Amino acid sequence: MTKEINTIAVCGLSWGDEGKGKVTDYLAQQSDIVVRYNGGNNAGHTIEANGIKYKFKLIPSGAVLEKEVVIGNGCVINPKVLLEEINNLNKLNKKVDLKLSSTAHVIFPFHIALDGLEEASKGEYSAGTTKRGIGPTYSDKAGRWGIRIFDLIHPEFLKPKLEKLFQIKKNLIKTYDPNWDMDLESIFQDYKTYGERLKAYVTDTAYYLNKAIDSGKKVVFEGAQGNLLCIDHGMYPFGTSSNPNALGISAGTGIPPKKIGKIVGIIKAYTSRVGEGKFPTELFNDIAEKIREQGHEYGTVTGRPRRVGWLDLFNIKYGIMINGIDKIIITLLDALHGITPIKMCIGYELNGQILESWPIQHEIIEKCKPIYKEFEGWEKKSSEEWSEIANQGYDSLPNAMKIYLQAIKEELKTDIAIISIGPNRNDTIVLDEDLF
Repeated sequence: MTKEINTIAVCGLSWGDEGKGKVTDYLAQQSDIVVRYNGGNNAGHTIEANGIKYKFKLIPSGAVLEKEVVIGNGCVINPKVLLEEINNLNKLNKKVDLKLSSTAHVIFPFHIALDGLEEASKGEYSAGTTKRGIGPTYSDKAGRWGIRIFDLIHPEFLKPKLEKLFQIKKNLIKTYDPNWDMDLESIFQDYKTYGERLKAYVTDTAYYLNKAIDSGKKVVFEGAQGNLLCIDHGMYPFGTSSNPNALGISAGTGIPPKKIGKIVGIIKAYTSRVGEGKFPTELFNDIAEKIREQGHEYGTVTGRPRRVGWLDLFNIKYGIMINGIDKIIITLLDALHGITPIKMCIGYELNGQILESWPIQHEIIEKCKPIYKEFEGWEKKSSEEWSEIANQGYDSLPNAMKIYLQAIKEELKTDIAIISIGPNRNDTIVLDEDLF
């Protein structure tokens, strides 16, 4: 008999980097399993706990707490990176209880080479990718000639498929770079070894997860990147190659929609993004630099500075609709301290007309002007002071911050479940004790 569904999805509502790693780690304290359902090692999740900073690219954030972690079929896997992350956790005496989908697709060196060459040729349509081979691997998946984890752990299947795929990719790469070459046999030997080392983790994760959920286990679904980078419902082509939002959970795990319980959306107190594409509320002044430094806005994977701007509630409303958000979580409020006034975008204007909904086409967004509300800021405090405020709860927040939070809630017509005012697990104020 199926028990009550105890699952929760954590989805970013902007361009990623909203703090999903910290929130997932926080929710993982009450969970049995944490699942990653999309993306590859182009996504970075940073967690600070007990004085240690963890930076993950593939491993789900529950690994810090030594929870069961699952990498679903919707992900693309660089096996070298995954093994490095497992090794790093082992060095910290962390037990890695990993289940890796046998049907997740594998990234090869020629995918990485092709990613960089294609990006360079796109000109103004360049997405600003991390050049980790993510897009070309998803392209092969859609083209039905990709290589999966099941092949990786069976050399007899891997070799003929790799030989065919390598020749196809070699011919393609040489149209960009006639001098390119790579040794097929060395790739095979490396990946054969990777497969041997990963074999113990590989399973039918769709069956495993459905059985676990049916037995009543608590599961957190962790998205990578954010809603506005979605291949289908983001700012195409300036996004990623997968579905980072709640719509990607079922396809990326094999869990039917009716088994997805609550869906929470994470937003920052401001907006940031990496990569190319129009960013209507972007700042280019001293305030931008201040937010970037106070919010530590540098990519987990690449280290590149993120673009920053005022909070854009207009595109977040779109994300709430697409994801079916139950409640929101707001992070990095402390990164705005010492800045006044603070602006909040509540809509877009196009040719003198106020738009009803976020225009998904970048050609339209480029012509839009944000409509702002202004708010008084809150005074600068030390990280220790913010931690103390978090321990004391919502009532101890600066009054100006409460007014800002209330405005967000009213504008989005969505309740706030959690507030984060620092990077550590305990720098968290929970407003909904029954969230999970």
